[in-house]
Amino acid sequence: MTSQDPSSGAASLLGVSYVMPVLNDVTHVRAAVTSLLQQDYSGPFEVTLALGPSIDGTTELVEEMAAVDPRIRIVANEIGSTPAGLNTAIRASQYAFVIRVDAHSVLPPDYARIAVETLERTGADNVGGVMDAQGESPFQKAVARAYGTKIGLGGTPLHIGGPEGPAETVYLGCFRMDSIVRVGLFDEGIKRGQDWELNRRLRDQGGIVWFTPRLRVVYRPRPSLARLARQMVSTGLWRGELARRYPEDNGIRYFAPPVMVLGVTVGTLAGLAGLVQLLTGANPWLLLGFLIPAAYLGLVAVATALVTRPDGFRAGLWFLVVLPCIHFCWGIGFLLGFLKFTTNITAHTGRHQ
Repeated sequence: MTSQDPSSGAASLLGVSYVMPVLNDVTHVRAAVTSLLQQDYSGPFEVTLALGPSIDGTTELVEEMAAVDPRIRIVANEIGSTPAGLNTAIRASQYAFVIRVDAHSVLPPDYARIAVETLERTGADNVGGVMDAQGESPFQKAVARAYGTKIGLGGTPLHIGGPEGPAETVYLGCFRMDSIVRVGLFDEGIKRGQDWELNRRLRDQGGIVWFTPRLRVVYRPRPSLARLARQMVSTGLWRGELARRYPEDNGIRYFAPPVMVLGVTVGTLAGLAGLVQLLTGANPWLLLGFLIPAAYLGLVAVATALVTRPDGFRAGLWFLVVLPCIHFCWGIGFLLGFLKFTTNITAHTGRHQ
């Protein structure tokens, strides 16, 4: 059966299964689910929510939504982790295409239609696009701006866009059910970065992961500095763990934040030692170490001036804090994960429990 433009009505469309892990997402989950129900894809579909043990009213909210719309199904995700929830939802799904959805994301109405068309046009096993981070508060706007700039999260296509074509990984993803089952679903031992690891297995088995900028998904950043820091530490930890496990697949961009952390730390310590030299009458040549953190602070200030102008003064002030938070938390997490300095990495999910 071949999928065609829904407007043609010339052929039956294969079904789409939306799968979404949900845990303490009462603020965002309704908008995420509503965006699925409003897709313009005219084939059959289902929405499967893998509900973790939430304590913020999420359980009651999703049960209410499922009670009024039979297309919404709830399955229990007792473990609560993202990969476990994805696998539970996929196993409970029935259609040929699986679209991963994040509870913090809002899919545009044409998302499923474009994704399925792209899968069939390219023969890919997974297609995805851009994580279009958009903030509501000045803090979230600052985070969104950092996500969408090269100095923030490295400038990969899934964050800033780029030409269509084969990719290392993509945001979320629309998978062929048979392909994702063939490679063994998501690795439930990997709490963050499981999408990158799954796409790696797809590519290793001859599959194609395809990026298209036509797919843009609105993503709502974490609403507070504490939650952002927790998310970045966890993301860095798992990126460091994956870099250690799969050294042949590491890009140099992954090592920029940890090198920066080490450089600023060493420079600051050297500068402090230079102050001791100065106080004791020795030649204070170690004061030159302060040039490294000074250069970093200058870089942050210049970046803030260049990229935050459209966001307003308050968002610009927050950017001065958000950018170092992302760099240092991610970089420290990477070092801890890469060097195996964390005692229980599986406890670090980046989600609020």
